[in-house]
Amino acid sequence: MKTRLITFIIALFLTTTLPLHAQTLDEAARQAARQHDAKVLSARTVQEGNRDVHVIKLLTKKGVVKTVRVPVRKR
Repeated sequence: MKTRLITFIIALFLTTTLPLHAQTLDEAARQAARQHDAKVLSARTVQEGNRDVHVIKLLTKKGVVKTVRVPVRKR
């Protein structure tokens, strides 16, 4: 059961990581909301290693909460 849960979490992470490269947090949030037909619950930028990533939490019309990670494009 524990292996299935870990597999599910990894699969969920891979399916919700978008191949987007938005420059601003607002752009990333708007694009993620459009792509998932969802409402933005929260959005923030975090540093992962030596890169910045926008972390956007969405609420879909089906009531599912998704977290999307978008690498920040440098100017």
